Amino acid sequence: MKRRNKNAFAPTPPMGWNSYDYYDTTVNEDQVKANADYMAAHLKKHGWEYIVVDIEWYAIGAGSRRDEYQYIPFAEVAMDQYSRLLPDPARFPSSVDGAGFKPLADYIHALGLKFGIHIMRGIPRIAAHHHCAVKGTEVTANDVAIASSVCPWNPDMYGVKDTPAGQAYYDSLMELYASWGVDFIKCDDICRYDQPSCRSEVRMLSTAIARCGRPIVLSLSPGPALIDQAWYYKTHANMWRITDDLWDNFELLKNMFYRCELWQDHVSAGCYPDCDMLPIGQLGKGFGHEWTSNFTRDEARTMMTLWCLFGSPLMIGAELTLLDEATLSLLTNDELLAMLPPAVKPHQICRDEEKAIWQADDEAADAHYVALFNLGEEEQELSVSLEELGYGEEVSLKELWTKETGFADSAISATLAPHACVVYRVTLFRLD
Repeated sequence: MKRRNKNAFAPTPPMGWNSYDYYDTTVNEDQVKANADYMAAHLKKHGWEYIVVDIEWYAIGAGSRRDEYQYIPFAEVAMDQYSRLLPDPARFPSSVDGAGFKPLADYIHALGLKFGIHIMRGIPRIAAHHHCAVKGTEVTANDVAIASSVCPWNPDMYGVKDTPAGQAYYDSLMELYASWGVDFIKCDDICRYDQPSCRSEVRMLSTAIARCGRPIVLSLSPGPALIDQAWYYKTHANMWRITDDLWDNFELLKNMFYRCELWQDHVSAGCYPDCDMLPIGQLGKGFGHEWTSNFTRDEARTMMTLWCLFGSPLMIGAELTLLDEATLSLLTNDELLAMLPPAVKPHQICRDEEKAIWQADDEAADAHYVALFNLGEEEQELSVSLEELGYGEEVSLKELWTKETGFADSAISATLAPHACVVYRVTLFRLD
């Protein structure tokens, strides 16, 4: 198998926008362009670069029966003669006449950004039912499909057999996406191995990307990923979800401290355990009821601090054009975002139901960070000794949210409101 040099094109955790949290299955071309325009104008200079079209971009009439179905069973889809799904031309008019997503990708690339799409694991069920062709083979879709392998929550696809013809299907898929200019693929119904073919389909996808000649980030969803398969994810993918869908609920956020503890030793260049999207700002329009994120300011800061300190990919779920200044400030704190690179090695000092304390050090850059999190429901003082941190007798501190500075001579301490945090960049005093 030809291996991908994943580190070369994902040396730091990918940062971008994904359409799902706001649009669900309904996003269209104009809306994608509007969010790309906003990112180019306001976020690109802070490292944000991916624009990702999420689920059902191929489905005709997606969202039209939302009171009954999120994903309409056996709905009409746009598809080519080789069993490969195409963008719905009603929502993505530039895709007509076989253009696919190339015109939209070209628009996004012209802004200095990168373009991504969501896919479901497998081959379209409608292609198997109609015995459609598989490019590069003498067989048809029904010959490579696993009829017993169907996602329990989305009815669009069958799993793919681990055969030369099955690999040829994935090769043809990645060949098409490369011709469109796709830079990022989020593959769903694959990460937690709910079906027997998931593991082999991860490998087939990775192989197909290696063969397509284009550097494409591979993201696996949904979680929770299997910790005993960490080596396999790292071999074949760039990102893998360590949780199911994360929404704006503090109990879900609190649980991420456990998951980050579990995965803290598996963050490396090109390989990122994924804490899921950032459900901040305006959410939910495509689900039928738009709302403002339920996270408080303190909870949103806690989420951003943990994601950055841990080294998770960052994907914004909000409608970017509706961001207020407070939410925008969460996403443009360059000193906080500087913790993302995998050279900033994170590890948890302690965690219980009431608190968590994390530390990270980038020895090469002489950068040191300490974060204190109040996970409880009452105000409390948290503290960690400099001796436990290995930092000597005195340090200077800069808190990355408030920008306040100070010194600590025996311990780093803070009194925190419920669900709040502080994160310090620590400067060590060295004796010559």
